[in-house]
Amino acid sequence: MSKPIAGILNRAAPIALATALVALPLVAAPAARAAESAKPAAKASATDAALPQVDDSVDPCQNFYQYACGPWIKANPIPSDQSRWGSFNALHERNQQILKAALEDIVAHPNADNQRVGDFYAACMDEAGADAKGAAPVQPLLDKVKALTSKDQLPALVAELHAVGVDVFFNFDAQTDFQDARQDIAAVQQGGLGMSNRDYYLRDGAKFDSIRQAYLEHISHVFQLLGDAPAAADAKAQVVMRMETELARVSLGLADLNDPQQTNHKEPVATLTKLAPSFGWEAYFKASGAPAFKTLNVAEPGFLEKGMEAVLAAASVDDVKTYMSWQVERTFASWLSKPFVDERFNFFSKKVRGVEQNLPRWKRCVAATDGALGEDLGKYYVKTAFGAGQKAKMLTMVKNLKAAYSVDIDQLDWMSPATKKRAHEKLDAIVDKIGYPDQWRDYSKLTTRKEDLVGNVQRANAFETARRLAKIGKPHDRKEWEMSPPTVNAYYDPTENDINFPAGILQPPFYFAGADDAINYGAIGAVIGHEMTHGFDDQGRQYDKDGNLKDWWTAEDAKKFEARAQCVVDEYDGFVAIDDVHLNGKATLGENLADNGGHAIALKALMATLKGKAAKKDGRFTTEQKFFLGYAQVWCSNQRDDAKRDQAITDVHSLSEYRVNGVVSNNPEFAKAFNCKADAAMNRGAKACKVW
Repeated sequence: MSKPIAGILNRAAPIALATALVALPLVAAPAARAAESAKPAAKASATDAALPQVDDSVDPCQNFYQYACGPWIKANPIPSDQSRWGSFNALHERNQQILKAALEDIVAHPNADNQRVGDFYAACMDEAGADAKGAAPVQPLLDKVKALTSKDQLPALVAELHAVGVDVFFNFDAQTDFQDARQDIAAVQQGGLGMSNRDYYLRDGAKFDSIRQAYLEHISHVFQLLGDAPAAADAKAQVVMRMETELARVSLGLADLNDPQQTNHKEPVATLTKLAPSFGWEAYFKASGAPAFKTLNVAEPGFLEKGMEAVLAAASVDDVKTYMSWQVERTFASWLSKPFVDERFNFFSKKVRGVEQNLPRWKRCVAATDGALGEDLGKYYVKTAFGAGQKAKMLTMVKNLKAAYSVDIDQLDWMSPATKKRAHEKLDAIVDKIGYPDQWRDYSKLTTRKEDLVGNVQRANAFETARRLAKIGKPHDRKEWEMSPPTVNAYYDPTENDINFPAGILQPPFYFAGADDAINYGAIGAVIGHEMTHGFDDQGRQYDKDGNLKDWWTAEDAKKFEARAQCVVDEYDGFVAIDDVHLNGKATLGENLADNGGHAIALKALMATLKGKAAKKDGRFTTEQKFFLGYAQVWCSNQRDDAKRDQAITDVHSLSEYRVNGVVSNNPEFAKAFNCKADAAMNRGAKACKVW
């Protein structure tokens, strides 16, 4: 079970390493020309370089996103290997290039300190070797599944599959105790699906019918690649679909998973036997190697009782073997021979997200190495791209944002003094983690080999699984990071009450050295405010300053918060992703609150910073206008229709257009800055939603 972190972009859960290697994040590697399009003209100032070109044919008061991003969108079509093409992806590309250069140098000049990283990357880049092996690298696991003769043997086998990253039936992990954030406890969570979200199994409509049919065909093709005749493979595909659909029916949806009250069920271990008696829990925990424990968080009891138990009770041993064999292949398909790689790509990337061709091998391997050895590899990124000066500037901005947030809390007209006092205490307690960990992770127990790609992935997964399970029953380590240093992302952890900014995001277009403060506060300042606001969004507000799930609100203030939050839910429910698929206002509420609140707080911090100083001008835009342009430009993007649909279903973040227009239309300072009339689309006026 991943930690309940909230970030500016979606991310894969740490435990799902093998899946994360192939399930591309929202900030998937872009084509290099983004960096070229963002290059300033000769002798241009840093502010000139930071300001985007605007579309003067569009009224900013009617569609600010199109006004601020139109020229960029027109000049940057989506590369064929991408589902989404965003302006900030140029940063991700530059980071990948830095990592690629470091990895190639390591492979060419190995030593005792870097050989583990170099061997992983070298094995990954050996495409000819992978093609020659076919499915042989996963055959040992498939043979163990094939040897299953009784469901009584399942616990040990499931534990072995979980250890190497194969998601069957449920997930088992360590998590911070909801009631005592100083401790880590065991947790069992829903899992076992092949597609990324329950909606793909259950949602009505021709498009979803088409995806389900394609999924059946994909599973059948995989079994045929493994040696089954077409008819037998088709029958196995039906078994997998039936079992996964039953699990999906009782899985919590995106909005409920985002609510800690829905996933907080600390119980004695014996409760598991009552919920799912068909599975030997004691034998599973022993085989997992986890420390002994008496209580755990049963995150979704209904999933175990009505889903996993029902599926196991109804399925034959052969059905279970079919399901687990599919999950084994699905997990490692991207690192087998080309027919397996292509088959997986054709469904999960092409059919579901509309991507036309796979990423180049080197990009997939850089991402894989980062996923497996993120802090080992991250040392090289930090040395090349992140200096002490950047950290100092970030800490100054964080200090200014906190000061502005404190003022904002004082000025709230809907919150009582008692709750304001607690809010101040929580804000003051937020810890700032900038750039990279104080202590690097020790990977010395992880073995990598140049000739064993799938083995490396399995051992990396097993290393991470063992590392996390070893936390059970121990004090929680607040110094750890959940993202590697090169990551273009940021996050807030409510159980730690900290904001985390990897070195990878502290670059243009989020931060421009020497540019106007207005630009930087609009970009990285809004990101800082975004993460701070997560401490006070619908999820974060339920945790106290120490990270415990504890109510610190008066009943009346809680009702006022919920009423204001409902305004945001309703607003974003009305936004259309594609066709008849709308955004999920409830599921995206936390991110939308963070976008709206963080953006407003960043503007306040900018104004406080500039007080008594002469604001820089570029001859056209005012300070406030530059702030809003700086905010908008980091979300400029093109996105395929299928990817929009997928994001609306699987992601807690809104589409880029609405992360801009939805936010500025709620901010009266935007209407003032651009002289928007009362009836303008970007001026919601009395209908504006405001919490923070």
